[in-house]
Amino acid sequence: MGDNISIHRSSKLYGRTSVGEGTVVMENVTLGYPEHRVLMEIIKQGLEIEDYDYPGAIIGRESFIRAGTTIFSSVKTGNSFKTGHNAMVRENTSIGNSVLVGTNVIIDGNVKIGNNVSIQGNVYIPTHVTIEDNVFIGPCAVLANDKYPIRGEYIADGPTLCKGASIGANATLIPGVEIGEGAMVAAGALVTKDVPPWKLAIGCPAKITELPEKLRQLNKI
Repeated sequence: MGDNISIHRSSKLYGRTSVGEGTVVMENVTLGYPEHRVLMEIIKQGLEIEDYDYPGAIIGRESFIRAGTTIFSSVKTGNSFKTGHNAMVRENTSIGNSVLVGTNVIIDGNVKIGNNVSIQGNVYIPTHVTIEDNVFIGPCAVLANDKYPIRGEYIADGPTLCKGASIGANATLIPGVEIGEGAMVAAGALVTKDVPPWKLAIGCPAKITELPEKLRQLNKI
């Protein structure tokens, strides 16, 4: 552990979790909770979680983890990481510096997130998603990684959000689409195909249009 760390007494740290200098962890936070594979091994051996040695989570310096957040094992965050309340970040997720994961956000694991990313409240991010630097994801946006809404075997293929992309509130991105550099997705849009760099996707299903100059200027990287 680093120095000047504040961890509320009701919070729990599991595995080999480390918390960077200057980080604040509020009440009822869980850090390093065992991913499914590890949890099954703990149960198989009849152990308590506290008695099993496994990689926990790595939280960067000067971070702020709000109440109710759960971060699983094998998650690594950069510095100045912040969460809202009740966020969940599952295993094998890497997060860069200066990233916000808002209230009630679910990141379902195996996700790569760059630097200076803002993920607003109630966003759902499935497995196998890549989010590059300087991306904004508005509240209640949904990303998908499975083309067919049925149970069974599938190949996870989440969207890719390139540098500087912005996703509006309540937008839905289907599996495998790429949102190009500096592109924008309008609120409520249903994106079924790639959005080229510096274009605007709007409507349901979304149509690709020119990005207005005003928005282009606002979205400079």
